[in-house]
Amino acid sequence: MGESVNTAEGGAVKHSERLYVPWWGWPLPLLGGGLLAAEIDMGYPGLRGWLPYVVLIPAVIALMISLGRSRVKVTGGAEPELWLRDAHLPLKFVGDVDVIDKEAKRKALGRDADPAAFVLHRGWVGPVVRVWLTDPDDPTPYWLFSTRHPEKVAALLRHPAEKA
Repeated sequence: MGESVNTAEGGAVKHSERLYVPWWGWPLPLLGGGLLAAEIDMGYPGLRGWLPYVVLIPAVIALMISLGRSRVKVTGGAEPELWLRDAHLPLKFVGDVDVIDKEAKRKALGRDADPAAFVLHRGWVGPVVRVWLTDPDDPTPYWLFSTRHPEKVAALLRHPAEKA
């Protein structure tokens, strides 16, 4: 998270975080994969009974790693942008920025949500940030995404020219 790191997109990274799955999110899926492998093992004794363990446990690990690949990044430079995984938004199209705490998140993702919105939600991350778009050619009304540092991200989006 340094000011001096340059990205391939052409600007210095002002904020970068990975929305990895925390340690307490791993045991239950691993236990489920192990139990499923054990069930299959009971039906196929012998050497081929180990095949479910060899396939399912690494598959669960790969799934958990892929769930944590989401990255929130704000770049600076001549054309500052907000990056969520592979999607990017030039900050010149950012309107209002709202920080939504974990108590109000259910409402923002539920009955108050717009089906046309861009959402990157991770349930294990408490707060979310909603960024209203000002681009008249974009049918997306807002971006709603999880972040562990909502105040910092909101400040960077509100004032892209300032250093954070």
